[in-house]
Amino acid sequence: MRRLILASASPRRRELLVQAGFTFEVFPAHVNEDTRPMEDPIAYVVRLARDKAEAVYAKVRDPEAIILGADTTVTLDGHILAKPEDASDAARMLRMLSGRTHRVITGLAITSASGTEVAAEVTGVQFLTLTDEEISAYVATGEPMDKAGAYGIQGYAGKWIPRVEGCYFNVVGLPLALVSTMLEARLARDAQ
Repeated sequence: MRRLILASASPRRRELLVQAGFTFEVFPAHVNEDTRPMEDPIAYVVRLARDKAEAVYAKVRDPEAIILGADTTVTLDGHILAKPEDASDAARMLRMLSGRTHRVITGLAITSASGTEVAAEVTGVQFLTLTDEEISAYVATGEPMDKAGAYGIQGYAGKWIPRVEGCYFNVVGLPLALVSTMLEARLARDAQ
């Protein structure tokens, strides 16, 4: 029996995998998430997803394990908007996103005894124009603090997002269709 292990502490990723019917274990990875000089946002999240999956695979040491690593970021005008450092950083990010369309990118990595495969999903997200009062009230809820780009589409901020171009679940933190496709392909390939 193959073990699926999620290399993430994200409660949103856990909820999405459960929602999609996966049975899995959680083994959070702890890797350096600093960006590298001139690193492209897609390369950044794919590198982190790979680092997480491979770090957990090395610790688990089970040839039957399949590790799913993921990392999500928000990008606007070439800037990577990771999780905010504090309330003022969250407000800064929300002001940047206000009235604009940005990209949410999730890097995925599937690691097993047969190696690692990576992919990325990109989704466009349009934001309404926010007032300073709306931004302050939202930051005060605490919701932005553990989320890339300082917002959660599945929470309070959802009311400011009139349009999503691409996978909604990617914006939550895990593109389910891509994950399913990658896992099914890995299981089929490993069975040969």
